Amino acid sequence: MKKAYDYDLIVIGAGIAGMVSAMTAHGLGKHVAVVEKSKVGGNCTNSTCIPSKALIRLSHLSRDMARLDRLGLRAAPAGGLDSRRVMEHIRSIVQKAYEKDLPETFERIGIHVISASAAFVDPHHIKANGQTLSADKFIIAAGTTPLIPDINGLGTIDFLTNETLYRLDDLPKSLIILGGGVDGLEYASAFGRLGVETTVVGTATRLLPGVDRELVDYLLQALQAEGIRFHTGTKPVNLENRAGKVVLRVERGAGAGEEIHAERLLIATGRKPDLNGLSLEKAGVQYNSRGIITDNKLRTSVPHIYACGDIVALSACLHSRGPGNPCGYECGLAGPAKYR
Repeated sequence: MKKAYDYDLIVIGAGIAGMVSAMTAHGLGKHVAVVEKSKVGGNCTNSTCIPSKALIRLSHLSRDMARLDRLGLRAAPAGGLDSRRVMEHIRSIVQKAYEKDLPETFERIGIHVISASAAFVDPHHIKANGQTLSADKFIIAAGTTPLIPDINGLGTIDFLTNETLYRLDDLPKSLIILGGGVDGLEYASAFGRLGVETTVVGTATRLLPGVDRELVDYLLQALQAEGIRFHTGTKPVNLENRAGKVVLRVERGAGAGEEIHAERLLIATGRKPDLNGLSLEKAGVQYNSRGIITDNKLRTSVPHIYACGDIVALSACLHSRGPGNPCGYECGLAGPAKYR
């Protein structure tokens, strides 16, 4: 008897959320395929968690080496920083992590990994690599992508994001980090300790507004003591490439402006759900600017399609009755009976 669908489950996205989902379903005896447009491991392995922690580790070592004399220790004659090997070392760590979970590894145990972008055709079919694939159920775990602000002249700048940062062959001599949130400050502390002249530009008047003020003040003092400069409460208004350098013009208060110069620009203003190209409307899946809307069991508005990971809009309710009455079922995010 011919099967109704090609797969029991198709997972869109091979990051942590997607691969855990695929492995779990496979372990339960389901016929599973994973569609990934980039690399298995997703953002965490390839461009966020693993490389950023490797960068931070190197920055801590660099700082400790600079303080050896305070500890009564002497630096070896060959001590110092080889800036070209820093990024090379980080890429080698990422590669080692990636090699532990190669697509072939999953293929050998029976999970089909398809290197392609996925787009829904209808609730049970997607297009991938020019072929149409069907599944009884879907899990969307496509993750997020960098949020790029609309700044005049940005198109003239070869700017960096977390997804391109680690492709650098060498550390820049100077760096503007656009974004004063957790990510921006993490990069600032790391690059500052590695000898990069670092400037953080944030639109908020206070860094990390959701964190205890005393802790933030202590952090700010520590970072400034390491030479990191801050421009808070500023609005980026224009970017230009001037003689191979990035020039960012910012305005503060009543229009008072100044220019900030650096070799490179890193945008760390946040992330947004990677909905582009999924054609969710063809499947009937509801979403908004914050991501895909699910109930508390991660079911979308289409009961056989689920979403998990960073692409999910947090605290969403599938059955709102309008302003002032977010949940007529009095069940938090549980959804009506058909979603339970």
